[in-house]
Amino acid sequence: MNLQLRPAIVSFIALTAITGLAYPLLVTGLARTIFPRQAEGSLIRRGGQVIGSEWIGQSFTAPRDFWGRPSATVDANRSPLPYNGANSGGSNLAPSNPDLHKVVAERVAALQAVDPETLGPVPVDLITASGSGLDPHISPASAFFQVHRVALARGLDEAAVRRLVTAHVEGPQWGVLGEPRVNVMKLNLALGDQFGANRQKSR
Repeated sequence: MNLQLRPAIVSFIALTAITGLAYPLLVTGLARTIFPRQAEGSLIRRGGQVIGSEWIGQSFTAPRDFWGRPSATVDANRSPLPYNGANSGGSNLAPSNPDLHKVVAERVAALQAVDPETLGPVPVDLITASGSGLDPHISPASAFFQVHRVALARGLDEAAVRRLVTAHVEGPQWGVLGEPRVNVMKLNLALGDQFGANRQKSR
């Protein structure tokens, strides 16, 4: 028994030290050296304060802001809490589920109510949640769909807002992975930086 137990214990301790301590420390050290910003979470700062991350969306609901993709994440009590990084997940509703049809119809109605002058089909990513519930990006079509509303709410020239959106369209990663996209938080920050956070026109 001792002949079997001792090697097992030694192997357990050695593997724990290698895979549980040495390897994570090595990978973390390399990441902080080679990709320091990404290793810290690609944080976005304003005035020395962390206000978010490039990779986790935030909830924007004011007409003067661009809105992100709906989030189906919840808190510990299962109450809705958009973009909850501690409880990532989707609704898991099938396309045939009546509950999904209902919530999509409500989202379409909300978009139409806040901007009845913008006609045409609503881009699908503006009315459906992602699997993670944390997506910080929307499609360029979704961003351009909101240009009229944002420009009107802020009293801005629509063409200028459209140019800002165009400047924030990111191509596929490494030119081949994924689709063109727009980071909503970066776009809203640029909107405030370029045109002033307080400039607004009553509707």
